[in-house]
Amino acid sequence: MYPVVPGHPDYTAAGAAFIPELWTGKLLEKLYLATVFGEISNTDYEGKIKSYGDTVIVRTTPDITINDYVIGQNLTYQRPESLPIEMKIDQGKYFAFTCDDVIAKQSDVKLMSDWSDDGGLKMAIAIDSNILTYAHPLSEAVTNRGNAAGKQSGDILLGASGAPLQLTRTNILEVFIDCGLVLDEQEVPETGRWLVIPKWATAMLKKSDLKDASMTGAESTLPNGRIGRIDRFTLYGSSNIPTAVDATGPKCWQAMFGHPMAISFASQLTKMETLRAESTFGDLVRALNIFGRKVFHPEALGTLYCYKG
Repeated sequence: MYPVVPGHPDYTAAGAAFIPELWTGKLLEKLYLATVFGEISNTDYEGKIKSYGDTVIVRTTPDITINDYVIGQNLTYQRPESLPIEMKIDQGKYFAFTCDDVIAKQSDVKLMSDWSDDGGLKMAIAIDSNILTYAHPLSEAVTNRGNAAGKQSGDILLGASGAPLQLTRTNILEVFIDCGLVLDEQEVPETGRWLVIPKWATAMLKKSDLKDASMTGAESTLPNGRIGRIDRFTLYGSSNIPTAVDATGPKCWQAMFGHPMAISFASQLTKMETLRAESTFGDLVRALNIFGRKVFHPEALGTLYCYKG
């Protein structure tokens, strides 16, 4: 009689039957959150970075003064200054794992490649959440958020702490159009605008009356959550939007809208290494992605503080 190995079934027991284990070469599909940061930000300065801790210096366009002219007068010359703004590459995400030789040998699946792909996708999701959480508090505090939004009107309701905005099937289209008006009053370009909303809001929108709101465009096959266009916005559904429980009770979402000029993003996968493990028989795989993000134009960024009606 053979001894029972710990961790294995006891086939010596009365009535026990051998049940073979069949291993498939196909891995179970995984579901990943959609990411939007590549669609809502610009990467104008991405080629400048080399390592963690770098600082990208961005020069700004000065305001040129316009003066009245009278025949015969002496001209007054302005001396414009191109003031620098810094974007620090001070964020990083990594993954690291061990793939033992025995496991790799016994499997007919390319485990290291599959696990590395999973790490890359999960890294993108983590960066997406980082950018959305970072950016929403930096929208123009007075005119692009709250319940007195609008640089010119000052009476647009976007929701505020203690007085969040309830989204319903009857008002959701009007609210999104109001978001567009907020950007209009900031003279933000009409092309390229985006609006990131919770997934429940995308379902609510599809159940609403779309014929009066210019809802166009098929759903994207890319993993960026794009669901179409409304007014002048490209709409994205996201599960990475920051949330908070408001003092009045409901769970609220910090949905954002704006233009890619608002947020600059620079990223670089600085390390992707495969090493032999020192303390075991196997390979070590590790990757480091460094990045920086900066809101250069808060006037082109707005926040909708809402909850599900």
